[in-house]
Amino acid sequence: MKRILGIDPGFGKMGFGCIEVDRGVCRAKDFGVITTKPKEALPNRLKQLAEDLRELVRIGKPTSIAVEQGIPVVEVFPNQVKKALTGDGHAGKPAMQKMVKILLGLSRIPKPDDAADALAIAITAVTIR
Repeated sequence: MKRILGIDPGFGKMGFGCIEVDRGVCRAKDFGVITTKPKEALPNRLKQLAEDLRELVRIGKPTSIAVEQGIPVVEVFPNQVKKALTGDGHAGKPAMQKMVKILLGLSRIPKPDDAADALAIAITAVTIR
């Protein structure tokens, strides 16, 4: 079984989504956003992001991390994510969110949008590997 942590990078708001993959079936384990305060000093914001990501890795114990155009773990471009989930590299957010819901068997679309994006990135990493 694989556990993939998807990251939708952002400075003020960073989406994350952790999925488990067992025999080709993806299940959402955790998702949400990490936010920093706009008026906070840059070093403090960076420290908070690093600490929160470290905690996500410690708790979630991912076997890999997928980042949208981020650090070189598994990089995916937005059009790759859209194509992997919907078959259309130019799909809009509603189509993407609907496919995340369907593919992960969720009862509703994950909110906020950044969390849904992070789950989509993690699902895409499954198809790339």
